[in-house]
Amino acid sequence: MLKKIMRGGQRKHSKSDSLDASIQGHGLPGCGNPGSGTPVVNNASVAKPNSKGPNPGVRTTLPPMFAVEPLPLFKDVPVADRQTLFLRKLQLCCFQLDFSKSTKLVREKEIKRKTLLELVDFIQSGSGKMTERCQDDMIKMVAVNIFRCLPPAFHENTGQEALNPEEEEPYSEPSWPHLQLVYEILLRYVVSSDTDTKVAKRYIDHTFVLKVLDLFNSEDPREREYLKTILHRIYGKFMVHRPCIRKAINNIFYRFLYETQRHGGIGELLEVLGSIIHGFSWPMKEEHRLFLVRALIPLHKPKTVSMYQEQLSYCIVQFVEKDYRLADTVIRGLLKYWPVTNCPKEILFLGELEKVLEVTQSAEFQRCILPLFRQIARCLRSSHYQVSERTLFLWKNEHIVGLIVENRQVILPIIFEAFEWNIQNHWNTTIHGLTENVVRMFVEMDEDLFDECETQFAGEKDRAREVEEQREMVWKKLADAAAEKGGDHMVTI
Repeated sequence: MLKKIMRGGQRKHSKSDSLDASIQGHGLPGCGNPGSGTPVVNNASVAKPNSKGPNPGVRTTLPPMFAVEPLPLFKDVPVADRQTLFLRKLQLCCFQLDFSKSTKLVREKEIKRKTLLELVDFIQSGSGKMTERCQDDMIKMVAVNIFRCLPPAFHENTGQEALNPEEEEPYSEPSWPHLQLVYEILLRYVVSSDTDTKVAKRYIDHTFVLKVLDLFNSEDPREREYLKTILHRIYGKFMVHRPCIRKAINNIFYRFLYETQRHGGIGELLEVLGSIIHGFSWPMKEEHRLFLVRALIPLHKPKTVSMYQEQLSYCIVQFVEKDYRLADTVIRGLLKYWPVTNCPKEILFLGELEKVLEVTQSAEFQRCILPLFRQIARCLRSSHYQVSERTLFLWKNEHIVGLIVENRQVILPIIFEAFEWNIQNHWNTTIHGLTENVVRMFVEMDEDLFDECETQFAGEKDRAREVEEQREMVWKKLADAAAEKGGDHMVTI
C-alpha cells in the first residue's frame, strides 16, 4: 500500500503545472508553495471564504525572516499562462509594507512598486478579458491596500487647537508611490469598456463604495483627487449604487456639520455632487429638495467654508437652474447663515448671492425683496471697504439691475439711507465714487422716485433731530429738578 501511494504521488507534471511551480518558487512565502517552509498563518489573518476581504490564505503583512522575490514578466510567459501570473502578482501586492521608515524594506518596496506598474500596464493593454476570479482577486488586492486607518490630523495628534486649513501644509501619504498605482488599477478597471457592470457589481458592492467614501477624509489631496474621479465613474457606471452614494454623502455632511466640524474631502465630494445635481430631472424629487435644505445650505455655517465655497456655490446654483422655484429658499437660507463679524466670509456670500440672483426669476425675486435688501443695505454701510465695494458691484450685473428696475419702488426706500451714509461718512474714497455711480443710475431710472425718497429721508432726518432735541431737553429738566431738590449733594455731569 505504501508503495502504491508513493507511485501515485510521482505523477508526471503538465506544462502549466511547471509554470505554476516556477511562479510559486519566485513568489512570496505564504503563497501556497508546498515544502517551502511557509510559516503557519494565524486564523485571525485569514479571510473567510465568503468575506469581501483579501484572498483566503493570503497574508496582508509581510512574514518575518523572509524576502520578497520578483515574479516573471508577462512578456516572458506564454499568453495562455498570463492569467495565472496575473493572480500571482496580485497575491504579491497583497502584502502591506512599513513606510514609517524610508530605509526599511527598500528592496521589497521596489519589487512591489514594479509589480504594481506591470499590473497597471497589463490592465491598460487589455491583453485578454479578465476572468471573474481575476476581477475578484484584483478588487480584494485593492481593498487590502487602500482601506486602512487614516492617520489623525496634526491638531488631533498633538492636542493643539485646529489651525486654518488654508495655512496648513498639505499632508503627504508616505505610501503614496504604491497607493497611487493601486488607485490607478481601480480607476482603469472601472472605466474600462471591457468591464461588465453586472459582473463587477458583485465585487464593487455597497460595502466597498461606503469604504471608498470614508477615505475622502484623507489629509493627502492627491488621494482625494483620485477618489473623486473614481467615485464619479462608479456613480455613472453602477446605477444600483446611486441612492447609496447620495445617502452616504448626506451622512458625511451631517457628521461634519453637527459633530466634527472638520473633514478634508468636503470640496471633492461637492465636486462629485455638482455633476450629480446637473443630471437631476425635472420636476425634482422631494429627497433632493430636502438634501438642499438640510445639508447643502447649512454647509455655509462652518468657519472653514472658504475651503469648499466655490464647489458649494456651484451646487447651489445648479439646484436653482434645475428648479427656479428654489431661488427664494436658497436666498433666505443664505440670509439665515449670513456672517456678522467675519468680513472675508461675507465677501464670499456676496459673490454666491450674485450667482444665485443671475438665475433668479422675477416672481421668486419679489418674494424675498424685503429681507434681501435689508441685508444689502447693511453691507453697503459696512466699514470694511471690500464688503461695501463687493455689494456695490452687484449693480454691474445686467440681470440683477433688471430685477431692481422692475422693483425699484420697493428697493430704493430700503437702501437710500445707506447711499447717503456712504457719500457723507464713509472713509474710503473709492466707495464714494461707486456709490455716486449707483445713485446716478437710480436717478436715471426714476427721478421722481429718487426725489421722493430724498424728501422722505430729509423729513426723517429732521424728525430724528427733533426727537434728539426733545430728549436732551427732558434730561436737562430732570437734571435741574434733581439739583434743586438735592441742593449741594447733587452733582451734575
